[in-house]
Order: sequence, then structure tokens, then C-alpha cells
Amino acid sequence: MSINILMPALSPTMTEGKLAKWHVKVGDEVKSGQVICEIETDKATMEVEAVDEGKVGRIVVPEGAEGVKVNAVIAILLEEGETEVKGAPPPAAAPKAEAPKAEAPKVQAVPAPQASSGPRASSALMSALEARGQKEHERIFASPLAKRIAAEKGIDLANLKGSGPNGRIVKADVESARPGAPAGPPKAAPRPAVPAAQPIFTAPGDQRIPHTAVRKVIARRMLESKQTVPHFYLTVEFEIDALLAARAAINEVARKKDARVSVNDMIIKACAKALRDHPECNASWTEDEMIQYGAVDISVAVATDRGLITPIVRNADLKGVAQISIEMKDLATRAKTGKLKLDEFQGGGFTISNLGMFGVREFAAIINPPQAMILAVGAGEERVVARKGEMAVRNMMSCTLAVDHRVVDGAMGAQFLQTLRAYIEQPAAMLV
Repeated sequence: MSINILMPALSPTMTEGKLAKWHVKVGDEVKSGQVICEIETDKATMEVEAVDEGKVGRIVVPEGAEGVKVNAVIAILLEEGETEVKGAPPPAAAPKAEAPKAEAPKVQAVPAPQASSGPRASSALMSALEARGQKEHERIFASPLAKRIAAEKGIDLANLKGSGPNGRIVKADVESARPGAPAGPPKAAPRPAVPAAQPIFTAPGDQRIPHTAVRKVIARRMLESKQTVPHFYLTVEFEIDALLAARAAINEVARKKDARVSVNDMIIKACAKALRDHPECNASWTEDEMIQYGAVDISVAVATDRGLITPIVRNADLKGVAQISIEMKDLATRAKTGKLKLDEFQGGGFTISNLGMFGVREFAAIINPPQAMILAVGAGEERVVARKGEMAVRNMMSCTLAVDHRVVDGAMGAQFLQTLRAYIEQPAAMLV
């Protein structure tokens, strides 16, 4: 029996994507784990591996097709003994042809307000969005073969936890289960209804600029964070003269390795060392338990044309600043071109957001759930300070730590910042 290859959900927020490239063609033999295509999502372009084995019998969705819905059939595999796909091709969710690339988002004029527009329209829109969100929560991701075996054995797939890519249920999961197997982790509850937005009154000359997919994701996550995470903020000023001198000395050596260390690279290292010293801060909150991470993985906010994304420097406490610099430049470059892999921007236990290069002296960032802390880094600048009863000019940098109070108490956050100060103001301590 033929096996349908479905459009996978490569992130929790993905509802559709673009089939950027096929790595196989009709007639090719496919093995489990083999890369078969590249999918462009709202955040990145990622490779998709085959879950089942067989011969490619039909390519349903061509390269370059946009708007391909999650779970739409994109190709069909023939099992052993089959020679051709029988019957008409299944519908592929009417993918849209790729439009020519434009320099800026399409902009259209806003018509003058009409009497029929208002809260009723807004309420209808929100109801539709909530219904769509509830369907996303109810979706079960399983391979076609796993679904067929489950139907034959009378197994409810909702009770199984998948071991395939991104939690997908595969053949082995079903074969090892038994009818009436106990349910797995509870499903997430549907999101609460959002009050209808107030109507926006427009005038001739106003413009409508459509949201990008990544902008929608940012808006939803930041709203959820501010509504559900109890933030508190701790602001400190670091003296960074020693840090700047250490950076200059490091760059004299690092340039031989084609690396140029930035202040942000050294802050990444300092934060990683401080988190290793305070493992209770390297944690996340769940309703049943606290998750304390064994690895120190630092997310770094990177601004792109498509919105904000946070690639991750893994095991940052174990790496030198030159290695961190090399990795960060590569991650930032690929973030801006949408080429990050899923595991390069999902996860992490702590985030750094630096607006100092824009001249911002001080700001407070929003926590990136499920992380418990984010450090907002301001500009380093010369300021007049008091030292031993005299006025002196020093390079100072303001930083604000936003903290999830469920995970980290005020004293714990302050102790973390004391340790961070020691590493930033005495950078040689990072080498010990």
C-alpha cells in the first residue's frame, strides 16, 4: 500500500510552509532518516528527513510551492512490490505559486471607514482565530504507516508519545504499544478567548502593511510572556575598562584565527560562567516541577528583516571567547538569511538582548518563555563616577536583568548579578 509523505509541522507555530527544494525525484529509493526536501517556515529553511522507506512514486507538490498546509500530501512512496501509484493524486491543499520577490512588504491604501465596520467584525475575526488555534492543539502527528497499524491494532494515537522527528509517531511506537495503552502527557489546554480589539479609525492616506509570519509569532509569544510570567527587574552598572582592555589584547591574538571578539561575545562568556556558578538560575518553570538545565546554552537576540530571532550558543561556558565569536557570526549570518536549523534557535536557558550598538543607554527586555531570565545590555559609554572620594571618568555599561519570579527570587537574581559583575569587571576570572 502506498505511503503518503505529509507536510510536517517543524515548529509549534507552523500552519503552512513553502516547499523550497526536493532532494529526491520519482523512482529514487528512500531510506528512513534520509533528507528528502527542504521546507521554508516562518523562521528558517530546514531539511526534512524521511520517516518511512520506499520508492518515490509521485511528487505531489513541486519545488517553490508556497502556502502548503501542514499535513497536506507532498509526495507518495511505493512499498515493496508496488510499481505505480494507483488512483488520482490526493489534494495538496492548493499551494500557491511563488510570487516574485519584492524589496518591501506589499502596501495598500486604507479605504475611508464604513458604517458596517466595528466590533462585530473584530469579534468574528477573533472567533475564527480561536477556532483555528484549538484545532492546532488537537492535531496528532503520525506517519501514514503508523496510522494504518494503529487502526489495525485498535490503538488510539492520542495515547502515544512519538519518538520520530519533532515528536512524530512512527511505526516502532505503534508496534511497541498495546490496545488501551495508558495516555501520555496531557494535551495543552486551548488558549483562553482574547477580547475583541477596539476598532481602529483610519483616514485617507493611511496604509495597511501585512504582518509577516515571524512578526505574528513574536507578537503572540511576547503577549503570552507579559500576561503569564511574573516579571521583576534588576538594573546594575558595570565598569568595563578592564573588559575593553582584555578585548583589545584578545583580538591581537584572535585575528590570526580570523576571529574578532566583540564586547557582546565577552558578555555571552561572562553570563555562561555566572550561570554555571548559579545553576538554580539556569532553569524553567512548569506547573509540576522546576527544570534545571545541565548545559549552559545562551540565546542571543538577532534582528532580521523578518523579525527577531534568537540563535543559541551551546555549552557557552566551555568555550573560549574566540570560538564564541566565530559561532555567533555564523549563527547571526544564517539567521538573517533564514538558514538556521530548528535546534539552532529553539531551546536555550538564558537570553541576551543587546541594543548598545544603537546608542540605547538602558532598557528592560521581555522574558523569552520558557526561560526564566533575559539580560538587556545597554551602551558602554564614558561617565563621570566617584572613586575613593574623587571624580573619575570610566567606561560604564547599564544592564537590566528581567527575571521570572516563580523560578528566581530577588536575592538569587542579585547574587547572579554580583557574580556577573566579577567576571565583567575582572575578565581574567573567566579564564580560571
